[in-house]
Amino acid sequence: MQQVVLTKQALVTGEGALQYLKNVEYHTAVIVTGGQSMARTGVLERVQKIMEKEGRQSFIFSGISKNPTKAQVLEGVEFLKEKQPDVVLAVGGGSSIDAAKVMVLFYEYPELSFENVFSAPLEEKKRKTLLIAVPSTSGTASEVTHISVITLEDQQFKAAIKTENIRPDIAILDGTIPMTLPSHIAAETGMDALTHALEAYINKSGNDFTDALAKEAIEGLMEWLPKSYEEGDLESRSKVHNYQCMAGMAFGNSGLGIVHGVSHAFGGKYNLAHGLANAIILPYSMDYNKKEAAVKKKYEKLSKILGADIIEKVKELKKSLKIPDCIAQAGVSEQQFLADFEVLTDYALKGATVVNPLPVSRQDMQKFLRCIYYGKKVDF
Repeated sequence: MQQVVLTKQALVTGEGALQYLKNVEYHTAVIVTGGQSMARTGVLERVQKIMEKEGRQSFIFSGISKNPTKAQVLEGVEFLKEKQPDVVLAVGGGSSIDAAKVMVLFYEYPELSFENVFSAPLEEKKRKTLLIAVPSTSGTASEVTHISVITLEDQQFKAAIKTENIRPDIAILDGTIPMTLPSHIAAETGMDALTHALEAYINKSGNDFTDALAKEAIEGLMEWLPKSYEEGDLESRSKVHNYQCMAGMAFGNSGLGIVHGVSHAFGGKYNLAHGLANAIILPYSMDYNKKEAAVKKKYEKLSKILGADIIEKVKELKKSLKIPDCIAQAGVSEQQFLADFEVLTDYALKGATVVNPLPVSRQDMQKFLRCIYYGKKVDF
């Protein structure tokens, strides 16, 4: 028996979807966001204006980084305790949404902390605060998942908190918002979404529903991501925004794989942007996983749909989006890489790597890490 959960109360999509916020009843709202981009582009002002009601108040908590940290979450929890909101609205990239998820969880249940949250019986808890997610980037699909990834600074490790209690109640996909994305961010986050779809599609915990969502997302992203990167028009940005959400619905039910296990290791250690790390690692993972018969068969099915070898298509897409070929080109020095090699290996074998369709030994992981760092062919 399998339970498939796609979203919670509502998923609102299309141009003008942001207007749905008019329907939200609240007394006090806290808007969680990242740096200055949402303010600079006028998105925060739009949100506040739409939600403006007599006798109601809203506050902004900003400063969430590209890899949200434990310290930022705990600061946010104190802000929530001070303002006592009945609605928390995350506006921004997946990092803002991930942070808001855990902030709300800790706000409602003060007995929880980063010391016990990974072992506590979270499903027994029922959340009262309404959680709304308005993504500005098209990649993480955090707006529909029950997962939040937070960097534990003291360990330099990205850890995933998973519970139905942090799945947003309302997800709003307004195609006008990712129109503000710089082209390189559109590329990186779009490749993040493609990674989600491809890893969900080959995960052994998948089913007919997740396969259908993942396959449609793969086909849609391969078609529309190049145009979203090159032209950034409303249609292509809206299409990618929707397809990334479908990819999230798929992996939220099936799971991921080696790309995310390794990406979290590099992201936690070097603060490497998640989408960029995934984009670099993805084609290497496909060359590794194709050795598994069931995966190879699925890749062949995708190749038939796309009219060309799926792995080569992904490599071509990555090149056209000007993604670095390897981790060395992304700013991680060889000295750092070699000094941290054993720790990176330990971290990379955790998390999503555990559910990779092809089991990964420590020896294979170390070969894999060398390949993605130096840009070598995966031929082992």
